[in-house]
Amino acid sequence: MKNKRFLILTAFFLILFGVNSFGQRDITGTVVDGETGEELVGASVVVKGATGVGAITDYNGNFGFRVPEGYNTLVVTYTGYERLEYALGAGNSFQIGLSKGSRLDEIVVVGYGEVRRSDLTGSVASLKEKDFNQGVIVSADQLLQARVPGVNIVNNSGQPGGQTTVQIRGNNSIRAGANPLYVIDGFPLDGRTAQAAVAGNDLGNIARSNPLNFINPADIESIEVLKDASAAAIYGSRAANGVILVTLKKGRKYQPTVNFNTSVGTSSILKRYDVLNGDQYRQALSAYNLTGGDGGASVDPFNEILRRGFVQNYGVSFGGSSENAAVRASFGYNDINGIVKESGLKRYNAAFNGNFTFLDKRAGVDVLMIANQTRESIAPISTNPNFTGNLVGQALQWNPTIPLVDGKGEFVTNANNPTNATIGATTINPLQLLAAHNENATTNNILVNISPYYRLTNKLTYRYRLGVGYGTGITRSNISGDVNVQGIQGLGWASIGNAELLNTLHSHTLNFNDYLTERISFGALVGYEFQKFDYKGYALNGLGFTLQDFDNTNAIQNSLNSNKRFFSFADPISEIQSFFGRVNVGIDNKYLFTGTVRADGSTKFGANNKYGVFPSAAFAWRINNENFMSGNTLFDDLKFRVGVGVTGNQEFPAGAALDRFALLEDNSSAQINVGNPDLRWESSTTYNVGVDFSILDYRLTGTVEYFRRNTNDLLLDPFVSEPGPQVRAWRNLDATVLNSGVELGLWALLLERGKSRLNMGFNATFLKNEFRNPDGADILTGNLFGQGASGAFIQRMSDGLPLNTFFLKDHTGLDDNGISQFANDEALIAAGDPNPRTLLGLSFGYEYDRLSFTTNFNGAFGHKIYNNTAMTVIPIGNLGNRNIDANLIGGPVRESLANPITSSTRYLERGDFFKLANATLAYRIGDFGVFRNAVVSLTGQNLFVITKYSGFDPEVNTVNLRDGVPSSGIEYIPFPSARSFLLGLNVSF
Repeated sequence: MKNKRFLILTAFFLILFGVNSFGQRDITGTVVDGETGEELVGASVVVKGATGVGAITDYNGNFGFRVPEGYNTLVVTYTGYERLEYALGAGNSFQIGLSKGSRLDEIVVVGYGEVRRSDLTGSVASLKEKDFNQGVIVSADQLLQARVPGVNIVNNSGQPGGQTTVQIRGNNSIRAGANPLYVIDGFPLDGRTAQAAVAGNDLGNIARSNPLNFINPADIESIEVLKDASAAAIYGSRAANGVILVTLKKGRKYQPTVNFNTSVGTSSILKRYDVLNGDQYRQALSAYNLTGGDGGASVDPFNEILRRGFVQNYGVSFGGSSENAAVRASFGYNDINGIVKESGLKRYNAAFNGNFTFLDKRAGVDVLMIANQTRESIAPISTNPNFTGNLVGQALQWNPTIPLVDGKGEFVTNANNPTNATIGATTINPLQLLAAHNENATTNNILVNISPYYRLTNKLTYRYRLGVGYGTGITRSNISGDVNVQGIQGLGWASIGNAELLNTLHSHTLNFNDYLTERISFGALVGYEFQKFDYKGYALNGLGFTLQDFDNTNAIQNSLNSNKRFFSFADPISEIQSFFGRVNVGIDNKYLFTGTVRADGSTKFGANNKYGVFPSAAFAWRINNENFMSGNTLFDDLKFRVGVGVTGNQEFPAGAALDRFALLEDNSSAQINVGNPDLRWESSTTYNVGVDFSILDYRLTGTVEYFRRNTNDLLLDPFVSEPGPQVRAWRNLDATVLNSGVELGLWALLLERGKSRLNMGFNATFLKNEFRNPDGADILTGNLFGQGASGAFIQRMSDGLPLNTFFLKDHTGLDDNGISQFANDEALIAAGDPNPRTLLGLSFGYEYDRLSFTTNFNGAFGHKIYNNTAMTVIPIGNLGNRNIDANLIGGPVRESLANPITSSTRYLERGDFFKLANATLAYRIGDFGVFRNAVVSLTGQNLFVITKYSGFDPEVNTVNLRDGVPSSGIEYIPFPSARSFLLGLNVSF
């Protein structure tokens, strides 16, 4: 009986198995790049309509599974490639080639990963190499200028390699350190530079260089800007000001290639001040009945400190691959002569990027190494000189009727004056200062980033990253005693500074990606990271040397013993330990969810606030994939996005939460900082809503987005004097900075006919900035420097107004005696806002056969600039001894020479401008002989600017600090901007 039952059950299961197996078949295959044949690891292959049937390709691009009866179509997807529905024919083995995707299928780098553009839920702007700005580009941030909605990038100086101010969605902090976080191939930078500072003197302190100068722009493949908290919160306490991800070029799977590029060109000043020439000066002397001010000559002192700058760039790269390796090595040399004499930059770069796989591609390691040396020649142009001014100010105010050099070739000074005109004892001959001043800074940087990974399964990958960034710098500055700089004349001055910066990173991540069903995709990331920063240095200087015509940085021991000064420092080591995670869920390719959280523990925080938690969430709805849109003929793509999140800003000094003491020269000590165990990070909460769309067969693509960001717990370090001498005491201010606005970005293919193609890009940002509910008095900043400005400040952080609002006397004109008049008994008024309310970017690209032409315009509107140069360097009171602003002559009322220098709305000007930032004409020669893809180009940069601003350049933002609070929108006698033309050649072989 038992045997009979067994036979019946066996027959039943055999029949059932046969029924279920009928028509099924086992298939295998490989998914490859349709162009290169490279196997695609981790591609999704599922059976269309059959829930849960499919596989992820393995390390060799292979897959295999059983296809149920009645199903004959596979759906194949891979990031960066077009979705493919593949019809199964006869046979059981298939090779499936995927094509590179459209703009929506482009790979976009996000924190610790990559996604397709179409799958983004946060506000992320991505630029590829073809989108970058052209011209004399020294640092990575300049590649983005005016290219991204919501991002305002302004040069702080025209000095080659000078710093920039980068603001993403407005001015977010009342202190310095408001630039975004930069991440280079997964390695977060420190934000500081190893360039050493030297001791200050009567000429002021020279601003430091851009910390991104160590990266060769020619090595950059793409840049992503994470603008909202839903995208940036994965970086936690360092992401409040946004995050910029820089991805460097890597080896690709192609035959070995050598690429060579070079460009040479010239630069000249973009815009000059309108000061009197020799004949006009004589006329002015006559009009004012002045005698003794005419030296008999006609010179252009400002032109004498300028030169035609020469620029040359050379680069070579080698790339290639094998079955298990892809490598790229590059070398670059840049030599940029500034338009001011004795200024310039030389940079040497080497980079290696390798990607190696092992164990049948189950494991691999990515290796990045960058070595850089930057040598800078620095002209004496500081932003905080005293009344003697800097080189630019001295050239502007030199009497144009007095020669700079006499007939014997000697510099004309107060002590050596062959004319009858008076030269003030403190007036400095700019050519003599150029000859007497010598300052050179050398900075060396090494970045090593080693990242091994192992694919635990087809769906789960572990990656470890070891990063080390090391920089060291030395700066030598020497001023001869021959020049009449106050405190240095007859003595000579020399200083040496040294700095060392070490940044180490350990990062561990687990990344899981799978299709749970044909309808649901799921991705998860968890990680742990530890980063450590160590910064130290020293400076020594001497005053009073035996020899003046000598570089006394080589003989500081020869200075007077009483005038030797030594200083060394070591910032407290700061460490940050982080735990983070992210989940991505996609349903039916319609509904996309992203959630992130990061917990940061930092030694910068107070003892009672060691950790901060930064969450975010975002949702995107791909409306065009809904069934009700099936008959839609307007939209090719339509996506709605909404996001919210919290990010932080911990850009305050290490040790700010601790009691700190300094050891002094007299063997004593003094407290320099009062501890605060409750000190915490600034916290920014961001809300944003956006719509992305494409119409007209993707000929018009755009995005519109509204954002609102509230920043609280603002960091400030005021002086306190209880119970003893004044010391710093960091605290979190109970106040809010509000930034809100609308961003618009459009890309349009205007013409595509035959060999002609015309496209246009446009972006606009409308911003509002407000400081709300401070718990104390107004915060003061905007110090002025120079003649008649000692101790003056003109900006405040005041309740209900934008950050850095100008507070000034309201100048109403001149009275009948030529003396300035002010309204309301000279009461200060809120006079204007330095923060632009509208940012514009406009670009055009035209191609015809092998010829192409691209242009890029940018503009900013709705803000004011204070012209400190006009006020302190070339006022009317100079007439008779020094030069003046030409606009002061010929007005309806003659200004009195006794009219005092007073900060007021008289020097507050509209900062609106529209600039042709760059234009490039290129011709693709193509292949000839052993050369391939040869292209020649001509690029113009800073070609013209339309503005009513009377200063050098409304786009230059020189920055000074008052108690750590930066100024904004004040022109402090800057290094002027340059107009450049470059002829370039790019060729492969």
